[in-house]
Amino acid sequence: MWCETFSDTVIEHFMAPRNAGSMPDADAEGNSGDPDCGDSLTIYLKVKDHVIEDIRFMVFGCVAAVATSSMTTELAKGKTLDEALKLTDQDIVEALGGLPENKLHCSVLGESALKDAIQNYLAKTE
Repeated sequence: MWCETFSDTVIEHFMAPRNAGSMPDADAEGNSGDPDCGDSLTIYLKVKDHVIEDIRFMVFGCVAAVATSSMTTELAKGKTLDEALKLTDQDIVEALGGLPENKLHCSVLGESALKDAIQNYLAKTE
């Protein structure tokens, strides 16, 4: 069965993603996509005093894309922008309890979209 290749944490984040949805009043948004598999992620940020106060995401993709997007928001929420910029795709994979080798690229979506959102925020405010 497909779910046997994923950790319980991946399945949990896929079935009940955290922070899913758009944010019309976002301070910034970032995008990332993988043209080879069709996954696409947008991350929205609300920032106060250089801290990520709220974060949301919209994703089109597979189980791993949804789970990594959800976990990215969980890891970034409440962090300073500098701390969030240091999050890596490996941090996301570890927090999920691992991913199958052929799905590791999905964790790059989260890292990339988050960093894009932060860079967009910094470009607007500095």
